[in-house]
Amino acid sequence: MRIATVQAWWVRIPIETSRQHRSDFGQVRTFDAAIVRIETDDGIVGWGEGKNAAGSSGDYGALVHMLNHEIGPQLIGRHAGDIGVIWEMLYNGVRGDLAVASGHAMPQIARRGMTVAAISAIDIALWDILGKSLGLPVWQLLGGRKLDRMPAYASGGWAASDAIGEQLKSYVASGGFKAVKMRVGAMDGAPHISAARVRAARAALGPEVDLMVDAHGTYTVADAKRFIHLVEDCDLAWFEEPLIADDKAGMAEVRAAGSVPIATGESEATRYAFRDLAVLKSADIFQPDPAFCGGISEAMRIGTIASAFNLRLAPHLWAGAPCFFAGLHVCAASPASFTVEYSLGANPMIHDLVEETIEVSDGLISIPDRPGLGFTISQRFLEAHAQDA
Repeated sequence: MRIATVQAWWVRIPIETSRQHRSDFGQVRTFDAAIVRIETDDGIVGWGEGKNAAGSSGDYGALVHMLNHEIGPQLIGRHAGDIGVIWEMLYNGVRGDLAVASGHAMPQIARRGMTVAAISAIDIALWDILGKSLGLPVWQLLGGRKLDRMPAYASGGWAASDAIGEQLKSYVASGGFKAVKMRVGAMDGAPHISAARVRAARAALGPEVDLMVDAHGTYTVADAKRFIHLVEDCDLAWFEEPLIADDKAGMAEVRAAGSVPIATGESEATRYAFRDLAVLKSADIFQPDPAFCGGISEAMRIGTIASAFNLRLAPHLWAGAPCFFAGLHVCAASPASFTVEYSLGANPMIHDLVEETIEVSDGLISIPDRPGLGFTISQRFLEAHAQDA
C-alpha cells in the first residue's frame, strides 16, 4: 500500500446569483478549495481537502502548487498507513529526522498557514485510504462511533433585522434543526446593529431553539464586550470568533466579561494553538477546521486537549465534502464533540462534488458507515470545475 500518485486541483464552483450572500468577506460568488487525490500502488484512492481562504475570497494556486510540486513528490513510495509519521515529517521539514531521533518537534519556519493546510489535505486523504484498505469507516479507526446520528446546527444568517427571523425559521423548518447560527460583526457596522438583528432573531425563534452568533473575528475587545452587554438577555448558546485569532489574551478578557460561551478556532492551526487557548482560558468551545488545522489526526488531538480541559469540540465544517466528511468522523469519535455544523448557504462543494445526498432530518445527521470517509467523488463534476493552478 505504497503511495503511487498525488494530484491536487484548485476547484472553483460558481454559485448562482440568487443563492449568493454577502458578509464581511464580501459577495460570495464561488466556492473554492484545494482537492487532492492520492492513489496507492494497489489502486486504493483517497480524497482530501485543504484550504487557505474563506468562500471566494482567496486564490488556491499556491496551495495546489505546493501539494503537486513540493509535498506530493516527498510522499511517493511511502506507506500510506504511516499517517502519523508522514504528518510529523511534513511538519518538521528538513529537520524531520532530527525530530524523530530527539522525540520533540523541530518544525520548519513556515510551519503554519499554507503548510498545515497542505498537510491537512494529505492527512484526510490518507485516513480515507486506510479505512478503505481495511474495509472500515474512519471513525472505527479513531476509536469508535459514539452515536449513529449527531445533532447538527444550521449555519447561515446574513439577513437584516426585518428578515433575519424568517430566514432562521426557514432553516429550522428545512431540517428540523434545534439550533441555528447567524453572522454578526463588521458586516453590520456598529455592535448595536448586530444586537438588533440578534434580538429580532430571538423574538422570531422563541426560547426553544438554540441561537449562536459568529463575528468572524471582526470586533475589538471593547466592541465585543459591548455586544455581549447588548444581547445578554437573548440566551445565546455561543459567541463565535469575537476577535482576531491572534489576540488570545483579548479573547480571554471577552470570555471573562460575560456569561456567553466563547467558541473559536477555525482560523487556528495545530494542537499548539489550541493548547494556548485552553491555558489562557480563552474559549469554551474549540472549532478546528480539518482542512486547515492539520487534518483528521490533528483535529482528534485538539479534541483530546478540549476533553482534558473540560471544554467542548464543534469543528468548523463550512467546507467541501472531504473536509465535511472528515469532520463527521471526528465528531463521531471524539468524546468532546456535541454538534455538527451544516451550512445553509449555497455549498456546491458538499452537495454537488459527491454522488451521495447529504441532509439533516429531525436536527440530526447520519454518520457514514461505509469504508474510509464514506463518499464518492463525482469525477465529471470535479473535472468540470478544476482550475489551472
